[in-house]
Amino acid sequence: MFSKRKISRSTENCSEQIERLREALAQAEAVVIGAGAGLSASAGFVYDGERFQKYFSDFEETYGFHDMYSGGFYPYSSLEEHWAYWSRYIYINRYMDAPKPVYDTLLGLVKDKDYFVITTNVDHCFQKAGFDKKRLFYTQGDYGLFQCSEPCCQETFENEEIVRSMTEQQSGMRIPSERLPVCPRCGKPLTMNLRSDQTFVEDEGWHKAAERYQLFIRRHQKLRMLYLELGVGYNTPGIIKYPFWQMTAGNGEAVYGCVNAGEAYAPEEIRGRSICINGDIGEVLKQL
Repeated sequence: MFSKRKISRSTENCSEQIERLREALAQAEAVVIGAGAGLSASAGFVYDGERFQKYFSDFEETYGFHDMYSGGFYPYSSLEEHWAYWSRYIYINRYMDAPKPVYDTLLGLVKDKDYFVITTNVDHCFQKAGFDKKRLFYTQGDYGLFQCSEPCCQETFENEEIVRSMTEQQSGMRIPSERLPVCPRCGKPLTMNLRSDQTFVEDEGWHKAAERYQLFIRRHQKLRMLYLELGVGYNTPGIIKYPFWQMTAGNGEAVYGCVNAGEAYAPEEIRGRSICINGDIGEVLKQL
């Protein structure tokens, strides 16, 4: 439907665009928030630099990688090493609060609106900030859930207790062998419930969230909508970005908002009803 050659970057005055977004938010009868990694990065969940050094300097010295993403793909020689890394990774990126209150600021802007959130993020920051769980759809999984590595069943398992124990009991970048997580159904190793291949488990909770999202979209598709995209890149544009463009194009009352540092775009077909702001998401939300 849209040609990438006909996509416009934001070149307008940032303060004017923020004022336009403020008005669109005030006038909207409902808001759909689409969130990507850029939103959590703005909240301080960065995976390299000082934060990586603070929590993973021992792994860097031993294994030679320099960011958390690389550590997740490292071919550790044992499951004890693998889970020493991943338990620490999950703990700081799922169970610790974000360094900056960006999600809290966002909630303050929409809590009195009819809203729904769809996100590719897996750090659970929305729920930790107080967003209504029944208005959230985590499409790509959750650091807080395990699944069978096979998988033998379409179930997921809460992991906070075992992640905390693996983090506390690890020594020399290894966890005790008796702490290795295994599937309670078949005894095979557990793994993270993250979408990476065809083994990703879409459990009952995932399907119910997907149904609630689709129902929200159907019920509101002809109203004054604000499709607010925050920090979404081009890794998986078919989940949030392209649908938001299409829904805006199909509803003459809708407005598309995009806030993303250096990556705020809109197709020419909806340019007149698009508000694109190239800037730090947290700073823009504070100004709103």
